[in-house]
Amino acid sequence: MIPNPALGVFFHWLGGLASGSFYVPYRGVKHWAWETYWLVGGFFSWIIAPWLLALTMTSDLFAVLREAPLPSILWTYIFGVLWGLGGLTFGLTMRYLGMSLGMAVALGYTAAFGTLMPPIFRGEFARQVLGTRSGLVILVGVVVCLVGIAFAGAAGVSKEREMSDEQKRASIKEFDLKKGLLVGTFSGVMSACFAYGLAAGDPIKTITLQHRTSTLWQGLPVLVVLLAGGFTTNFIWCLILNKRNRTAYQYFQSEIRGHVPARSEEHILETGTDAPGEEMAATAVLVNTGADTLRAPMLANYLFSALAGTTWYFQFFFYTMGETQMGRFKFSSWTLHMASIIIFSTLWGIGLNEWKGAGLKTKRLVAFSLLVLVGSTVIVGYANYLGAASPH
Repeated sequence: MIPNPALGVFFHWLGGLASGSFYVPYRGVKHWAWETYWLVGGFFSWIIAPWLLALTMTSDLFAVLREAPLPSILWTYIFGVLWGLGGLTFGLTMRYLGMSLGMAVALGYTAAFGTLMPPIFRGEFARQVLGTRSGLVILVGVVVCLVGIAFAGAAGVSKEREMSDEQKRASIKEFDLKKGLLVGTFSGVMSACFAYGLAAGDPIKTITLQHRTSTLWQGLPVLVVLLAGGFTTNFIWCLILNKRNRTAYQYFQSEIRGHVPARSEEHILETGTDAPGEEMAATAVLVNTGADTLRAPMLANYLFSALAGTTWYFQFFFYTMGETQMGRFKFSSWTLHMASIIIFSTLWGIGLNEWKGAGLKTKRLVAFSLLVLVGSTVIVGYANYLGAASPH
């Protein structure tokens, strides 16, 4: 199949829309601890959706996985485990900074590390990137993307300075700039491991094509392995929190036993955890409300969590489709993916009134960041067009 960079950019935009939107359904979950709804959604993100679509869209999935080289399977899985550490704190980043600023901070690091490290490790950076016109244009697109992310971050800082504490917490209940930046940095660096896992899965893609699967779906078996690694990390940590916070019953019982998930900073401090990693991850703190009976809407909670998890998976469903259209510069897909996520998450942040009360300067920064990020996707797409037109 002849690569079509314009179609690839479109697929990445669809993936960005899915990723920028996935957290919205979680807002409909009531009276569940974070670890409960995160794990329920995760079953759909990391297990159900990947396996269902891989079995549906590819040929001989089990044969492909049996024939895949063991090192490729192992490294893809290991990078998935490491990526899971970033995913654990990704939701926390948005809780502390909001969808707009939170995704900008975390995905800024992810964009830089996830785009540039794979070609460097492959030994292709000097020859294919620095040594070609299209590769240099891609680098320009990456830099423009990072500039756009920087402006998005600057908009968040500007908002933090302009708004009162009451205004911040009216739109983002747990707004905390310092803690959010710390968590977002860790999340962004570790989340880049997803790009490494996709690169480690290249031999799996080759075998998938040998089994006569369409080029568009060649990445789906890789996602099965990679997301299994992410599931492992998240599953273990959520069970730890379920035990620590005594929330495991929430999967099966609607009656809340005199406790509800706390959302405010003072309740977070009641965990008594000392280690920074534990304090960041222990988001589901329980406090007594004194209410006689409080019930969680079980069906609605499961449906909202399932919708959030499935929506999240579709970012990488479309990502693997877009990657097939980028030719020999497929590593640039990561920049397109990150830029698209930030664009749509920022639009969601605007729609959810996270920027309500911000001044004119902040709103201009938000608008300019969106313009720059859209421009970065155009530049990267054009660079891939140049690469497709010139095979050398």
